Amino acid sequence: MAKYLLASASGMGFLCLIVGLSPVQALPNLEIADKNVVVNQNNGNYQKNDSHQSHLTNNISSELLIVNENQTNQDSGVDSAVKFQQHLTPQSANASPSSDKLAQVTSVSQLSDVQPTDWAFQALQSLVERYGCIAGYPNQTYRGNRAMTRYEFAAGLNACLDRINELIATATADLVKKEDLATLQKLQEQFAAELTTLRSRVDAVEVRTAKLDANQFSTTTKLNGEVIIAGVGATGGARNNSDSNIILVNRVRLNLTTSFTGKDLLITGLQAYNFLGGANGQGSLQQSLGLAAPLLSASSARTSFEPQFPGLNVNTLSSVGANDVQLYKLLYIFPVANKLTLFAGTAAETSDAFPTITPFYGEGQESISRFAGLNPVLRVSGGTSGTGLASAAGFIYSISPNLDLRALYGSVNANLPQKSADEALPGVSTTPLGGGVFSGSSIVAAQLTFKPSPDLDIGLNYANSYHEINILGTGLISGDVGALAGVDAGTPVKLNSFGGTVTWRFSPKIALSGYGAALFVDASSNSVNASTTFTSWMVGLHFKDLFKSGNNAGIIFGQPLYRSDAGGSAQLSPTGDNRATPYHLEGYYRFRVSDNISITPGAFVLFNPEGNSNNETTTVGVLRTTFTF
Repeated sequence: MAKYLLASASGMGFLCLIVGLSPVQALPNLEIADKNVVVNQNNGNYQKNDSHQSHLTNNISSELLIVNENQTNQDSGVDSAVKFQQHLTPQSANASPSSDKLAQVTSVSQLSDVQPTDWAFQALQSLVERYGCIAGYPNQTYRGNRAMTRYEFAAGLNACLDRINELIATATADLVKKEDLATLQKLQEQFAAELTTLRSRVDAVEVRTAKLDANQFSTTTKLNGEVIIAGVGATGGARNNSDSNIILVNRVRLNLTTSFTGKDLLITGLQAYNFLGGANGQGSLQQSLGLAAPLLSASSARTSFEPQFPGLNVNTLSSVGANDVQLYKLLYIFPVANKLTLFAGTAAETSDAFPTITPFYGEGQESISRFAGLNPVLRVSGGTSGTGLASAAGFIYSISPNLDLRALYGSVNANLPQKSADEALPGVSTTPLGGGVFSGSSIVAAQLTFKPSPDLDIGLNYANSYHEINILGTGLISGDVGALAGVDAGTPVKLNSFGGTVTWRFSPKIALSGYGAALFVDASSNSVNASTTFTSWMVGLHFKDLFKSGNNAGIIFGQPLYRSDAGGSAQLSPTGDNRATPYHLEGYYRFRVSDNISITPGAFVLFNPEGNSNNETTTVGVLRTTFTF
């Protein structure tokens, strides 16, 4: 019996040798789309930080439901989802001509294309000369680098099995001796205690595994989260304003990522925060500085991790309590072709689909200000409100490995059948963004992401949007509300926004990144003729692994959104302001305590805050601690 067992084992060995030595062509793993999520593609920019990193560019691999950690802020999106997706696309085998017949060889020297220097020479020599189960072609070649057909595999396997049967039939000596069995028995007795211990450990592992299987959260869903706790203090602001107190704020996010087919991804995000603001900005840091708009809390003094409309459901102007749990993301991503991925959801953001090219994006890990993280064009219409303001649908089309096009349509109040008749202000209803999928405030946005070299990422953006009220929807400056200065708040507006973002990694650990944006705003009312142009730019240096692996830093300088031109009844500057070009200077250093904890001290300085030289130079300091799991 023992000899047959050993013979069978030899057969399996032959089979493994044949498969291992045969030039079988492997099937490649192909990515579906780069570049978030929910997802950015530049590490948190538009490519994840560029327009290459959208949150929607997460791929679903065997580690299927891990949210893109390139954007260490735990934002999940389309880009990050696409990046985790993999397809298996079989390549055509290089089949041999049907006229080629395999001929048995008795020596490896008969094969003209097999050399002693070949990596598999010895193994091939053994199979040919010891077992006689490898055949060549009539022209005395083996063609070791060609893919093997199923017929050739069957022929080789059959020859080896025949040889095994011959060895078994002609065996004349015992394959296992009594002395060997006695030795094995003695070893078993000597290691009886160790074997018993090992057996008990295996049993414990089996019990633990069974318990985990019975109590696991889900076989198709994974959970990750991010907790931000930060101290924020500021000085300066409007003249005659007293300095604000230091505040302690938090934001908690939990992301559930689910796949139903192994290629799709459903992202459900929950969050809670204790930032205040409401309809008039009451309780916000920027309001205490005198730098917030009279409505909402739009301001250049905002931190990166603060929602655009804290303490307020802007759809209905209802209040949101501190640390109330909200659904901030609900998005489904699914591939429909090798180069085409679609996405749709009722709580989504522009940055979910568009890669964030700049390395400064990462609300919990990188820049500490709202200004530095993304091109303003991505923030238009509440595109990055932090509360999943819009219902959206769109696509990601991979034109080539280095070029892709992304586009979406978003409706802000798609869940409301009609606009409210009640007025919160003259001309402004209690549903200020309108109602319906196509009749309320909406946006069509696109991004072309280009990677001409491994060290250069470029993102080009365009957005066309309609707003039911006189607002940009970026939350970046106080002039965001009342974008057409001197025009009624209830005047609807149309925006054509253009932007570009570039990141150049001129060394492995240092990147130069910047963006430029122009927003053209026109009144969308037959009774009003008004227009305004806003411009903004930013440039900065990003340092990776500074002083220690995992520690990043950034130095950023630029101009926040600023009215560069106005026409019709629109004013170039609000009444009472002393118009001046605003500037933003920022520095931060992220210290990684562990794989899951980081601490980021930083500060940014605002010169001529809100484009008004009457305001004092303002400094905002932040000490942010981020926990990820």
